[in-house]
Amino acid sequence: MMIGNMDNMQISVCKVPDGNGFRIESMPDFLLEDTFDDCSPHTHNFYEILWFKEGKGKHMVDFVEYDVKPNTLFFLSPGQIHHFDHNEGYCGITIKMCTDFMKDESATDSLFVKYNVFHTFDTVPYYRLDEATAEVLSRTVEAMKVEAQNNGEFGNAEYLKALLRIFLIKVLRRGMQDGELPLSNMKPAHLLFIRFRRMVEQEYMRMHTVQEYADRLNVAQRTLNKCVNECSHTSPLAFINERIMLEAKRLIRYSNLMIKEIAFRLGYDDPSYFVKQFKKRTGYLPSDFRELDVN
Repeated sequence: MMIGNMDNMQISVCKVPDGNGFRIESMPDFLLEDTFDDCSPHTHNFYEILWFKEGKGKHMVDFVEYDVKPNTLFFLSPGQIHHFDHNEGYCGITIKMCTDFMKDESATDSLFVKYNVFHTFDTVPYYRLDEATAEVLSRTVEAMKVEAQNNGEFGNAEYLKALLRIFLIKVLRRGMQDGELPLSNMKPAHLLFIRFRRMVEQEYMRMHTVQEYADRLNVAQRTLNKCVNECSHTSPLAFINERIMLEAKRLIRYSNLMIKEIAFRLGYDDPSYFVKQFKKRTGYLPSDFRELDVN
């Protein structure tokens, strides 16, 4: 069963004329009061951090079901499709920020932070917190709440960006990811992987070969192979194809585009080749995947 057009599933914090593009809301209040049904699949054009402080349930992100446990932080990027179960026992907060808050990629550290918590389709989209870390992060959130009320005052957006950066750094320092290899900004191979992850996110619709990415990153293909294998336990080609297939699944399942239109959008000149690749990598023909009773 297809669920409408993706454009109709989007909600935004960025289009409020008098807003600063930054919002903190409490759970379960926003789940109960939101005009959009968060228990139905939807996508955002903004970044979101979901902090489940209490409650247990299920959170579906891009066709994968994850367990919600106390003190779990989920990081959602623009374009990801997600929804909750109908559990009303959740307690926590959501931090929503316009894409402008995550644009600073000029410094290596900023790039590392952004692509280590967001746009990480190849890893689990959450971190677990211990009680001590949760307490530390709560103080930063309280500072965000205070500053968010200062919309229109000098330096408001920059102040919020700084607090957000502090929050994310603390998560990377002290948060825990289930079974994932921690990346270090002190290791050149890990920094190269972060640059590769960013480039795949930006170029997967146009660039499909490892050599293209190696050339753009100004490294040998062998070097890129070694780096990606070390950091993600997969090959660069598999990594690229996985990102393409994820977007294919989103478009097939949640848009009204024809299969050939999806193929062209994803950079395939031959729709029949796209169909073969989708079947090879997912086990389904695109037309069959569109009809699946999945979320």
